[in-house]
Amino acid sequence: MNHSNQKIVLPGGAGLVGQNLVARLKAKGYTNLVVLDKHRSNLAILQKVQPDIVCEYADLAEPGEWQRHVLDADVVVMLQAQIGGIDYQDFVRNNVDASRLILEQIKASPRQPYLVHISSSVVESVADDFYTRSKKEQEQMVLASGIACPVLRPTLMFGWFDRKHLGWLSRFMKKVPVFPIPGHGRYMRQPLYVGDFSNIIISCIEHRRGAGIYNISGHEKVDYIDIIRTIKRATGARTTIVRIPYHLFYGLIWLWSVFDKNPPFTTQQLAALSAKDEFEVIDWPGMFGVPYTPFARAIDETFNDARYNKVILEF
Repeated sequence: MNHSNQKIVLPGGAGLVGQNLVARLKAKGYTNLVVLDKHRSNLAILQKVQPDIVCEYADLAEPGEWQRHVLDADVVVMLQAQIGGIDYQDFVRNNVDASRLILEQIKASPRQPYLVHISSSVVESVADDFYTRSKKEQEQMVLASGIACPVLRPTLMFGWFDRKHLGWLSRFMKKVPVFPIPGHGRYMRQPLYVGDFSNIIISCIEHRRGAGIYNISGHEKVDYIDIIRTIKRATGARTTIVRIPYHLFYGLIWLWSVFDKNPPFTTQQLAALSAKDEFEVIDWPGMFGVPYTPFARAIDETFNDARYNKVILEF
């Protein structure tokens, strides 16, 4: 089969990874791409940016017309994920219920599409929050399904179309004269450039990598405060970075959530930030044939590359 004709279905493909993956798949000549997502605004943005792909609104936690795409797919990349929020049922629906339906459709398909599952490094985290619990359950479900597939566990990602993590922070620091940092700010992160991660997924598709769990961590350990400083330099923001007591920061985040039912940063995410996780770093550049992009260069490309850096997804 000509690889460009493969039908590649991306459940949850209107988010950070999906938007980047579509851009890179198209650059490599893939043409038969289907994105299923229930975020109407971001789905519309994707359709505008990539007008020649199929974008369909779908609540993947409910049976529906979307299931026909999985039945005749050649490849399914399971991307749908609830990352933030304060209602646990949202995490259950999007991370667990939707995954169950997708897996059932894959097993029912006469074509037996090739699956790539996008898990998360949080399944090995010491944190105990809604996202971690639901992603653990999701991964266990995939492993128990009997479908042989690569399970990729990325760390915190950033890049084009980033609305929830470093992208939101960059826009926030442009709006405020003072940018608060909780406590000492020395919370080690292993940020992963989503461009590299997208290329790892494409490598899986092209080489049909079999069953296995892969911890896809950023190769540089960067403290949170240094991430903020790097973003400030790359964007030219004039805000002043100020450390404030951790408990005061926690209180401000909690107060925000009282007035915003979909806050950009939650107290659970703050706790996860300070959880002192350190994730395994494997030789994924060698395993997948994907060169690692240095953090500073990836940040510069994220905020200064003219191709997609002006496209902002809805939170």
